Amino acid sequence: MAGLMCAYWLAQKGIDCALIEETRIMQGVSGRTTAKLTSQHGLIYGKLLQTLGAEKAKGYYVANEEALSAFRMLAEGADCDFQRQSNYIYETNSTEKLEKEMAAYEKLHIPYSWERDLPLPFSVSGALKFGDQGQFHPLKLAAHIAKSLKIYENTKALAFGDNWVETPEGKITAEKIIIATHFPLINKHGAYFLKLYQQRSYEIALENAEILDGMYLDCAENGLSLRSAGEWLLLGGGGHRTGKTGVGWALSEMAAKKYYPGARIVTRWATQDCMTLDGMPYIGQYSKGTPNLYVATGFQKWGMTASMLAAKLLTDLVQGRENPYAGLFSPTRSILHKQLFLNGIESTVNLLRPTKPRCPHLGCALNWNAAEHSWDCPCHGSRFDVKGRVLNNPATDDLKHPPEL
Repeated sequence: MAGLMCAYWLAQKGIDCALIEETRIMQGVSGRTTAKLTSQHGLIYGKLLQTLGAEKAKGYYVANEEALSAFRMLAEGADCDFQRQSNYIYETNSTEKLEKEMAAYEKLHIPYSWERDLPLPFSVSGALKFGDQGQFHPLKLAAHIAKSLKIYENTKALAFGDNWVETPEGKITAEKIIIATHFPLINKHGAYFLKLYQQRSYEIALENAEILDGMYLDCAENGLSLRSAGEWLLLGGGGHRTGKTGVGWALSEMAAKKYYPGARIVTRWATQDCMTLDGMPYIGQYSKGTPNLYVATGFQKWGMTASMLAAKLLTDLVQGRENPYAGLFSPTRSILHKQLFLNGIESTVNLLRPTKPRCPHLGCALNWNAAEHSWDCPCHGSRFDVKGRVLNNPATDDLKHPPEL
């Protein structure tokens, strides 16, 4: 969605641009999103207030509110099942985390309401509500905006320069290039292999379950996420770092049996998201040494709103215009955060672990994911199927000798 939004917004400004995609558009992580549109990204504001200060925390809110407004206007003009909905983050055992987040809202003058009674099949101790948010069907919106764009599918980017992209069909030249490949593919610039890790998320869809108004997210690390989509109820949870052991779909399936005993699971899927060092996306110049390359990544599970934020910001930057949020989301901002140390340990341990198979990205040892039948990299999140074919980047090449199972 980020690449589509960038191409769409550039085209709206009269800029000649083209979008290339290795396979088909929306076949990656954006095709597996729950498509919640909100500026309430979990417990983000208390964290940002503590680590980055009030000015940057408020800037994050305002930037996402502007992106939400622009996305909402676009979605309302398309046949994409858009609905205005309220968003809630809730707590089930206490209100300690919510009270800290509410204090941040108060300090940053963020409008909210406190709720105790939610239309959920279990009790909550409290919830924080953002009104006038939204949800939609991502594939329908993608189809709507793609009609007016120059898109070249089945065109793999093999290498990048400041003004060119190498593909199997030849070299494409351009004044500016935006890399919106989920995890950035160029390792020699930007140190994204240290600044990012990936996290899996799991979702099931239920039929014959009570339809909900609103979108809901437990503020606990492995809590439940809920929203309705037509006649289905989407129920998610059980996330973990890619390459690590997690509960997978078990959490959602147990919750379905407990809270919706008359419902039936009609489908399930999983996706993954790039997580940054400080909780904010990297949007801007790819690195200090690449003036004509730009990047959008690290959307922290909130890729729909962030895709519009990235499109608006990058459209200004490629035109040489100032943008008030350029410094806030700059990929070259400080990397001195605890997560950098944790990412470094994870990479070191798995680089030194003498087991096979190895990830062709940077050589880390892969772990077998029994729930999804894939080989997953705990360093940077690349994934491969049982035949060694790439499922998720940053790896771009298949395993040469996948193990026999």
